[in-house]
Amino acid sequence: MILHKYIIQILFTLILTGCGQIDFVYKEKKDITNPLYNKTAFNFSGKEISNLYRYTTAYFGKSNNPIYKLSINIEEEKIKRAVQTNQAISKLDYELKFVFVVNYLANECSVFSTDVYSRFTYIPKSSGYNFGSDQSLEKMYERASEKALGQFTNLVADSNLSSCLSEN
Repeated sequence: MILHKYIIQILFTLILTGCGQIDFVYKEKKDITNPLYNKTAFNFSGKEISNLYRYTTAYFGKSNNPIYKLSINIEEEKIKRAVQTNQAISKLDYELKFVFVVNYLANECSVFSTDVYSRFTYIPKSSGYNFGSDQSLEKMYERASEKALGQFTNLVADSNLSSCLSEN
């Protein structure tokens, strides 16, 4: 019984000393919040992605009295990579360009603008309508838009939203 107690004390001591040098990711007092959250109205143009509104609301919240207006234009380019002998496409590359423009509503000027690119490859399972293939493509669009919103949020968090772009 006494030996068991000593083993537990030794293990406890080893764990405490072994974990003593852990550094936390958010150790610095840097502001890690989204400066546009619950302060932004948004609109979309270009390619329509069905779940984009849901993700945009998750990233930027909802505001009854917005300070900023976020315009998101989505441009799509499809590149046929593999075409079979019967001219059916067996591999498509997609490139989505998300053009983000943040306008400060009080001054009616642009305070931030950037382009974010997202690429993915789609391999249709059959020609024509196929529910599984269509759902797979929809999921790829969803992942691409979520990735683009995440990249934009990181970029805008490090920017200065207090001055117009034309003043810089």
